[in-house]
Parts: sequence; structure tokens; C-alpha cells
Amino acid sequence: MEPIILASSSPRRQQILKSMGIPYIVHPADIDETVPKGMKVDDAPEYIAARKVDAVVRKLSTEQEIGWVLAADTVVVYKNRIYGKPKDMDEAREFLKTLSGNTHKVITGVALYNGAVHYMSTRTSINKVTFAEMSDEDIEWYLSTSEWHGAAGGYRIQENGSCFIKKIEGTESSIMGLPIFELCDILREQNYRLFKS
Repeated sequence: MEPIILASSSPRRQQILKSMGIPYIVHPADIDETVPKGMKVDDAPEYIAARKVDAVVRKLSTEQEIGWVLAADTVVVYKNRIYGKPKDMDEAREFLKTLSGNTHKVITGVALYNGAVHYMSTRTSINKVTFAEMSDEDIEWYLSTSEWHGAAGGYRIQENGSCFIKKIEGTESSIMGLPIFELCDILREQNYRLFKS
């Protein structure tokens, strides 16, 4: 099976590929993740994922033959505002206070480039997560775990953040950062060997 170049250093995305038996090579994309003005927030993750793929393809094209490049981007959206990765603990605290007791969207965009045919496919997965009410003590305890580092919205569903998640509408893999259904849909479309008899 051909290895996929993963344009991310996310341990969660690596874990999902590993669980699917897909070999991968980590090659994180270094891009400015600013979303163009006027773009709908629901479209932003797919746009960023495609830009990550493009950045890696451009960087590698002079060095090696490119097979497959995969990227994903996840954002938390509440009241049409994107809550990305908090820059510090104070911002993480503000995020958690806002999300406490409310339902927000977790949107993950995924993009896969097939170097053999120079074609990129993209998909978006939209999920809803409802938080229980969090007391100030709950928030301070959660901040002390340091899980907020590098996590969209300031929390991780697959770790201690699950203590405060009351309800999920969607798929856990998408909320973790790599939607398995959408990824498989693209792999089938592109005739990746995983789905060949």
C-alpha cells in the first residue's frame, strides 16, 4: 500500500491513519491559516486543508515524486465566530467560559491530493457538541491539564475534555481532527489501494 504524506504533526490524525492500517509519512505544512474576508466559517476548514496540501506539494515537487498528500483542518464555531487554538491560558479560559452550557459546531475539512493524476479532492464534516455547565473550578482544573495547548476551542474530546461533553451529534473522528467517513469516501473515489480487491 502506498504511504500517504500527512501534512500535519497531529498525533490524533496519525493515530486515526494507524488504526485504518494506512502507512504515512509526516510532513507538516507551514502556512498562514488566515481565512479570506467574506468566506463563510463553514467553508474555512476545507479551504485551509487544501492550502496545506498545496504548500506541501509545492515544497516537495522539486525534491521527489509525489504520490498522495493528505491534510485536515478543524475549527470550533459558536455564534458564527471561529475559536481556533488559544494563544495562551487566558484565551483558553475565555473560550471554555463561552462554550460552557452551550452547543457549538466542530467543523473539519479534509483534502487529499493524488500525485499520479494531479487531482485534489476535498470534503467537510460538520458536527455539533453540547457542553455541560462548567464551574470556575471545573475550568481551572481543566486548564491545569494543559490539554488546551494546540486544541481548537481550547479542549480535546478524546481526553479529559470528555468530562464536560454532554452530547455529540456527528462523528468522534471528525471532532478529533480527521473524519474517517469523509476520508474513506475520497480514498474510494481516488481508487486508493485500501479499497482495491
